[in-house]
Amino acid sequence: MSAIKNQTPNEPAVESGTQAVRPLVAIVGRQNVGKSTLLNRLAGRRIAIVEDLPGTTRDRLSANVNWLGHDFTLIDTGGVEIKGSSIFSDDINRQVDTAISEAAIILFLVDAKDGILPSDQDVAAGLRPVKERVILVANKADNEKTDIISAELHRFGLGEPITISAYHGRGINDLLDAVLKRLPQAPSNVAVSSDNNLKIAIVGRPNVGKSMMLNHLLGQERVIVSEIPGTTRDAIDTVFDFEEQSIILIDTAGIKRRGHQGEGVDKYSVIRSLDAIDRSDVALLVLDAEELVTAQDLHVAGYLQQAYKGIVIVINKWDLAKNLNKSEVTSCVRANFKFMKYAPVLYTSAKDGSGISDVIPQALDVYRERLKRIGTGELNSTVQQVLAKHTPPHKGSRILKFLYVTQAEVNPPTFVFFVNDVTLMHFSYQRYLENQLRNNFGFNGTPLRLIFKTRGK
Repeated sequence: MSAIKNQTPNEPAVESGTQAVRPLVAIVGRQNVGKSTLLNRLAGRRIAIVEDLPGTTRDRLSANVNWLGHDFTLIDTGGVEIKGSSIFSDDINRQVDTAISEAAIILFLVDAKDGILPSDQDVAAGLRPVKERVILVANKADNEKTDIISAELHRFGLGEPITISAYHGRGINDLLDAVLKRLPQAPSNVAVSSDNNLKIAIVGRPNVGKSMMLNHLLGQERVIVSEIPGTTRDAIDTVFDFEEQSIILIDTAGIKRRGHQGEGVDKYSVIRSLDAIDRSDVALLVLDAEELVTAQDLHVAGYLQQAYKGIVIVINKWDLAKNLNKSEVTSCVRANFKFMKYAPVLYTSAKDGSGISDVIPQALDVYRERLKRIGTGELNSTVQQVLAKHTPPHKGSRILKFLYVTQAEVNPPTFVFFVNDVTLMHFSYQRYLENQLRNNFGFNGTPLRLIFKTRGK
């Protein structure tokens, strides 16, 4: 943690539009003291993966917290390893240093049951130069005995410890009150709103270069990059501005096919990734140019399709595909992803940065297509022309009749067709209608949701 010394917190950034200035509060400590449990407790929902295994959290996780009308962003960090033997030790410590340099308040978390350990003393030594920003927190103080043990913590020289139990919720209000007293005041003319942020999830199977791509898009080392599959375990959110559009980039763990998922952390990492997809607007489906389309890629694509998310197919590691032709590769991808021929295809190298500058503009184009709304009159006129070109299906003497159509929603574009008898609809005719809507109105990069209702129901 060499970067801690003589640091001052960065000024809270004012994001464009109606975004608020939220002070950053970082949770710092050695491994397995309950940092992720505290993040989940303060956030009021399960964001970080919690396991009894040391080193479960590697990257910085964040959550927006409101206490008594005051907002701040809480950052969870990996366990500090001053003399770490883990292959990720240096990367984790660098991420911790970054969180500390950005934070207005640092919650130094220790285990009240363990007392003072040498590793805690090492972390405390690094925090003393910025002790005016440090709140000492003794976690796992589940009874009066641990309260007494926590009295030893005065030896850190970081002030009066606050005793809590993140698991049981004990002392959490006292901790939040202490944080509130130290929070810098946000400008009164800045409104709080994050609902309009475009949320882009970077998804794919393990080890296709998702984290390296995120770092390139942001222009900084936001997450740990390693050639070891499964390095990213949580869904990591990062907010940034692009051409006056506020964007949340979500890096996710590699999604494995159901039969190949392990237990514990591995299993929950996949769940986090699927949750990240569910709350995203557009997904960057990252493929490996050396392997192109695998069964796992199709598995991820199928989930995106079922979730009606905007999709950009990104063929990464193109620098390694010396003997491949883009036109032939695109044809191969289209042939494999027949169910999403509407998805644009990009070629990138997260290693040397080529093609990366096209990714966000393409995702924005897809997002704008998802927000497109067609007027009812124009929509019904077009559908009548489409019906005239291809007779609707029938059963015996009964023929499917279309009475009225309207666009009910955007993001995703949703169309409701009122018909005489919905049981007469055939999936092939539904596909025809979707293709004709695209031919007439675009909707590049996004699935369409078509709903059919029998008149009067």
